[in-house]
Amino acid sequence: MAGRSKLVVSFGEMLIDFVPTVAGVSLAEAPAFVKAPGGAPANVAIAVARLGGGAAFVGKLGDDEFGRMLAAILRDNGVDDGGVVFDAGARTALAFVTLRADGEREFMFYRNPSADMLLTDAELNVELIKRAAVFHYGSISLIAEPCRSAHLRAMEIAKEAGALLSYDPNLREALWPSREEARTQILSIWDQADIVKVSEVELEFLTGIDSVEDDVVMKLWRPTMKLLLVTLGDQGCKYYARDFHGAVPSYKVQQVDTTGAGDAFVGALLQKIVQDPSSLQDQKRLEAAIKFANACGAITTTKKGAIPSLPSEAEVLQLMESA
Repeated sequence: MAGRSKLVVSFGEMLIDFVPTVAGVSLAEAPAFVKAPGGAPANVAIAVARLGGGAAFVGKLGDDEFGRMLAAILRDNGVDDGGVVFDAGARTALAFVTLRADGEREFMFYRNPSADMLLTDAELNVELIKRAAVFHYGSISLIAEPCRSAHLRAMEIAKEAGALLSYDPNLREALWPSREEARTQILSIWDQADIVKVSEVELEFLTGIDSVEDDVVMKLWRPTMKLLLVTLGDQGCKYYARDFHGAVPSYKVQQVDTTGAGDAFVGALLQKIVQDPSSLQDQKRLEAAIKFANACGAITTTKKGAIPSLPSEAEVLQLMESA
């Protein structure tokens, strides 16, 4: 298994997405659904492993058919599942997801409570977390106790052991009691992250300003950060490091399904940073890493589903060379 220096440990939720068999319909109109493994932190771990990196996942699944299936998917994709625990009393989370005709995603979640929300700090695989070069997480694990306390403790353990902390809030408004609570809790751990990635939608949500101009983005910058990224879909991404900032365009592809593109981007970037941590201080090398991550995200949009469409390094390099 990957050693301390190169391991990306991802923390949070893994679930089953149910996706309609036809596109452009509401959940109510969908004639049937197919199941797809999902959950942003798990997608990130698999993205890293698919690119040849060392990855592990920490989280809780239901001790049910779906939970066992998801753990097997992690293992089959080369992700260390030593941080996975099972709950006999709660089910694996489910989400019904559809891409409506207007292009907006519609979510309906079954989590009351689901197993991932019930992870306790006593169940954390401390030794695995201590081996992380990068410890990655989202904000869904902050919504409810006891998972929230487990999340905060895991961050603490990773930080003390010398890991870089990576945060992608991955906003899902439907899961929070209110917009205000979502904003408060997402920002409650903002100052602790070394690397933060937000989408333009999340940028507007957190700042209250519909703009991706530098002065708006800088409202989210903290002196403790090493890198802040704003992803702009097919327009690429803007990046802000301590001594420099810039923008890197994406690759033009035929989009089929954008699910998991952000997770592919994050996984690819973390894999590059783990290989060369000094790229955080070197603009040329950082831009090369972001270009690679953009290509990884772009490829993911060309196929249906998140995990099946995560590319290998060879596929990413092929796209980069052909462009």
